[in-house]
Amino acid sequence: MGTEDKAKNMGEDLKGKAKEATGKVTDNERLEAEGKRDQASADLKQRGEQLKDAGDDVKDAFNR
Repeated sequence: MGTEDKAKNMGEDLKGKAKEATGKVTDNERLEAEGKRDQASADLKQRGEQLKDAGDDVKDAFNR
């Protein structure tokens, strides 16, 4: 996984956590749900990058 992609995903996750926390404190269900959605999106992107890395590792193993 590229460092830049990892940083973007981490930033999106942190942004989602902040939105969720703000939504809870202000009793704003929409903002809380949006934060959870941002976190889920970041997690999905992270898993996709991990899968891509695993595929590259398998490809490299066969090319040796």
